[in-house]
Amino acid sequence: MAESVNIRELNELVAGKSDFIELITRGMDTTIVGQKHLIESLLIALLSNGHVLLEGVPGLAKTLAIKTLSQLIDAKYSRIQFTPDLLPADVVGTMVYSVKSEQFQVKKGPIFANFVLADEINRAPAKVQSALLEAMQERQVTIGDNTFALDEPFLVMATQNPVEQEGTYPLPEAQVDRFLMKVVIGYPTKEEEKIIIRQNIASERPKVLPVLHPREITEAQKVVEKIYVDEKIERYIVDLVFATRFPAEYGLNDLAGLISFGASPRASISLARAARAYAFLHQRGFVVPEDVIAVSHDVLRHRIGITYEAEANNISTDEIITDILDKVQVP
Repeated sequence: MAESVNIRELNELVAGKSDFIELITRGMDTTIVGQKHLIESLLIALLSNGHVLLEGVPGLAKTLAIKTLSQLIDAKYSRIQFTPDLLPADVVGTMVYSVKSEQFQVKKGPIFANFVLADEINRAPAKVQSALLEAMQERQVTIGDNTFALDEPFLVMATQNPVEQEGTYPLPEAQVDRFLMKVVIGYPTKEEEKIIIRQNIASERPKVLPVLHPREITEAQKVVEKIYVDEKIERYIVDLVFATRFPAEYGLNDLAGLISFGASPRASISLARAARAYAFLHQRGFVVPEDVIAVSHDVLRHRIGITYEAEANNISTDEIITDILDKVQVP
C-alpha cells in the first residue's frame, strides 16, 4: 500500500515539475519543422544530465535545434567548429600573460557554457576530442593550477557527418561510449520541406523568447532521479544489455557471428537514466517497459560493435537491436 502512495506522490511531483515540456516543445516548433525525435532526444539527454552524439548530413537543423533550446531556457550557448588544426586550449581555455598586471590570467574556452555544440567532432584530432570528453565526464576543467566547475545544466551536442570521411578522425569506441545517446536523423518529408522553404524565404524570422530559467532544468533533473524503477524493469534492462554480449543465451544464435563486442555496463546505466527521462516527458513517476524500448536504439546504437560479416551483409546495429528487443522477454 505504501508503494502505491509513493507512486501517486511521484506522479503528482512529476506533473507539477513537467509543465515546461509543453512550453519548450511549442517554442522549438516555431523554428524547427518536424524533427520531433531530435527535439525529444535533446530533452531526454538534458533531463538525464547526459550528452548527445548526432549523426546526419548537413542542413538538417542540428545547430538550429540546440541554439533554439538554449534561447528558450535563457542559457549560455557556445559553438565549437572542430577542425584538424584545433588545439585542446581552443576548447577548454588557457593561461594568457597580461602585460598590465605582469602575471598570467586564465582565459576560459567555449566549453564554459550550458549548451555546447561540438560541430563535426570527428574532424578534430584525438587530443582535442579527449579534452572535450574529459570535460563532459568530469564536469570540470583544469587550466594551469586552477580547477573550474562547469555550469549547470551542461549539455554537449556533438555532430558528425556520416558522408564525408576525408580528413576525419573517427571517435574511438571508449570515447563514443561517454555519450548517453547517439541519434541518427534523416531528411524531412515533402510537406515539411515546403514549410521549411516558406519559413526561410519569409522576410521576418520567428523570434525565440525564453520560457524558463536554467535553475528549473536542474530542479527537473532532481525529480527525474526520483522516478521509480521497479526491479522487473532493472532485470529487463540487464537482459537487453547481456543479450548484446551473449546472444546465444537468449536464443539469438544468428547474432553471435555479427556482434564483435557487446554493450558496456555504462549502457545499462544509460538505459535506466534515459527511460526515467522518457517517463518524465510523458508525466509518469515510474518507468514502464515501453520507456526502455523507446530509448533502446539511441542508447545502444553506438555501444555495439559489428563484425566484418555483418558489414558485408549490410546488417546495421539498429537491426541487431530490433532483433534483441523482439526476442528478450518483456516484463
